[in-house]
Amino acid sequence: MLWIKSLHIIFMVTWFAGLFYLPRLFVYHAMSDDASGIARFKVMERKLYYGIMTPGAVLTILFGLWLWLGYGISGGWLHAKLALVIGLVGYHLHCGRLLADFKYDRNRHSHIYYRWFNEIPVVILFAVVILVVVKPF
Repeated sequence: MLWIKSLHIIFMVTWFAGLFYLPRLFVYHAMSDDASGIARFKVMERKLYYGIMTPGAVLTILFGLWLWLGYGISGGWLHAKLALVIGLVGYHLHCGRLLADFKYDRNRHSHIYYRWFNEIPVVILFAVVILVVVKPF
């Protein structure tokens, strides 16, 4: 099970790297006004979302389920963690909708919105790590 736990953590780090970087790309994309820069951001965002973030999310969840089957569900901390992971999946899917808006030049938000939006996974990461390590309940 330690191999499974290691892979779960590795893919979680991969997923979070994308969750931190994609909204940052959205910040710069929202500020961009030249055609070549906009085209470049669209490629970077698409490759990050579909090539790194989504596989990282799927593998994180699969290895997490494997751990769940191996160790079982015990403790309120795990229920809280699962709720946060569900929220994170929602955030990920919302990033996909924002990606589609940028792809079709329908962005409706300013760079300031994306700067704040970028902080959500940071808060979730802090909470998940504390829940897993401290197991407060």
